[in-house]
Amino acid sequence: MLENINLEKKLSREEYKRMLPSLQMRLYELEKACWDQGVPSVIVFEGWDGSGKGTAISALSQRLDPRGFRMYSTQSPRAYEQQHPWLWRFWLKVPSRGEMLIFDHSWYGRMLGERINRSISEKEWRRAGRDIVDFERMLADDGTSILKFFFHISKKEQKKRFKAMEADPLESWRLSKEDWERHKLYDEYVGAIEEMFEQTDTEYAPWVIVEATSTPFACRKVFETVIASLERRLGAGAPPKSDQLANDADLREVMESLEGQDARDSRSNAPA
Repeated sequence: MLENINLEKKLSREEYKRMLPSLQMRLYELEKACWDQGVPSVIVFEGWDGSGKGTAISALSQRLDPRGFRMYSTQSPRAYEQQHPWLWRFWLKVPSRGEMLIFDHSWYGRMLGERINRSISEKEWRRAGRDIVDFERMLADDGTSILKFFFHISKKEQKKRFKAMEADPLESWRLSKEDWERHKLYDEYVGAIEEMFEQTDTEYAPWVIVEATSTPFACRKVFETVIASLERRLGAGAPPKSDQLANDADLREVMESLEGQDARDSRSNAPA
């Protein structure tokens, strides 16, 4: 599957900046409608290290009402969490009525990182796929809207981005020895990712592969996918689209704050 993804898709930074205000305004309107109507949602971000997940999450969340969403950056389970069933720590974070949850990495670490580094047995990671399908099905049956994004870049592109981060004193702290070790295992991860898609891509919790060579393209795709999904979930309860573009000073300030990150991504994406 991944080898057939067109990673050449692009969007100019200027076009993205032009579209961003209306995309953020529309998502804010939908967030409020979900809150008012008690519709919970879960948005999962998975993908390669250095693929731009953080930039997309920042853009997605900056205009949301902080009272209506939470964001979790999932780390390895702590000692006390390992004394419970492995999904226990995620059950504690399921959204309340009307709330939006954004996961920067998630329960899929069981089928990816924990599998590849052999910290769990084959029996455990194979069972994890069934556990996840049941977990997501229960959330969906209870009315939760679920979207799962996988940010995809090539091995060559990942190496180029890592090299760019290493050379930047303000960015080098983000790169670790473990990132390079996972880079060496890129091909092994591809097999695990393909199997993860096969087992856990469902009608009620679909995977969306994001072509992330171009950061503006990736961000736009995330916005448009989330907006379309929430509009479908709300149905007749979705608010009408606003005719007025968001052009207030606060939003322009948000756009300028993202410009610096966009510029660094653009340098990383430049042809070698």
